[in-house]
Amino acid sequence: MDCTLCPVSCGADRDKTNGYCGVSGIKIAKYYLHPYEEPPISFKNGSGCVFFCGCSLKCVFCQNYELSRVQRGRDISVRELARIFRELEDMGADNINLVNPTHYVRHIAEAMQIYRPGIPVVYNSHGYEKISTLEIAEGFTDIYLPDLKFIDKALSARYTGREDYAAYALPAIERMARKPLKFDGSGKMLSGCIVRHLILPLAAYDSVNIVRFISTLPADTYFSLMSQYTPFGDISAFRELQRRITPREYNKVLAAVEEYGLKNVFLQDKTSADVNFIPDWDY
Repeated sequence: MDCTLCPVSCGADRDKTNGYCGVSGIKIAKYYLHPYEEPPISFKNGSGCVFFCGCSLKCVFCQNYELSRVQRGRDISVRELARIFRELEDMGADNINLVNPTHYVRHIAEAMQIYRPGIPVVYNSHGYEKISTLEIAEGFTDIYLPDLKFIDKALSARYTGREDYAAYALPAIERMARKPLKFDGSGKMLSGCIVRHLILPLAAYDSVNIVRFISTLPADTYFSLMSQYTPFGDISAFRELQRRITPREYNKVLAAVEEYGLKNVFLQDKTSADVNFIPDWDY
C-alpha cells in the first residue's frame, strides 16, 4: 500500500521499502516503564512506552536522534507488538505510550485488534499529523500527547526542512484537544489531551505565539512547558542550538502563560536539561 499517513505523503510501499520516515514494517528501539512523563501519565508505576524508530519530521536537535534516523532498533511483527502491549500491562504500566506512532498507525490498529490493553493508550506525537491519520488513531487512543514545536515557518523550515509544519500541526492539535478530559479518583489521566512545547534558544518569541494558540483551545486542555532543551543531534551547522535556554528566555514564555491565563499547566524543572534523562536504547 502506498503510504500517505504523514503530511509528506511519500507514497512508498512500506511493506517492501523504506518511506521518507526511513522505515518499512515495524521497528522499535525500546519498551519499558518510563518514569519521566507528566505526572498523570507516568503516575505511580510508570508509563509503558514503546519507542518507534523512524520519523517524518527529523528535527535536527532531536533528543532521540538515533531512533529518528534509524541508527538502531529491531524489526518486529504486528503480533509481537500486541504481545508487547500485554507485557507492559502485566508489568504494571499505568498506560501504553506510543512514542512517535504516526507512520505506524495502521500497524498499531492491527495490533490493537489482536490485543486491546485494559489501560489507557497514549498517542505521543510530534504534532505533524494529517486529520485522516488521526481518524484512524482515534479508534485506539485515549490520551493525546502531541508536541507543538513551531508556528514560525522559518523555524520549522530551518530545523526540519518542513515549512508546512504549523499548517498541519495547528488543526491536528485542535482536533486532539477535543478529547474529553477524565481522571480516575487517584489522579491518573484516563482521557484527554496534553500539548507539549519545548522552548528553543533564540525562539522564545515563537513560544509566546504557541502559548497564545494554546489559550484558544478548550479550557480543559493541559499544557506542558518544557525547559529541557539540551544540545544534541546534528546541530554543528546551527550555532544557536549549541547552548541551553537562558533564564530570560524561560521567564519570557512563563510570563506569556500568566498573561494568557492558562490554568492547566505543567512546568518542567530546569534540571531536566541533561543528557542523563535521554534513555539508553536497547537495540
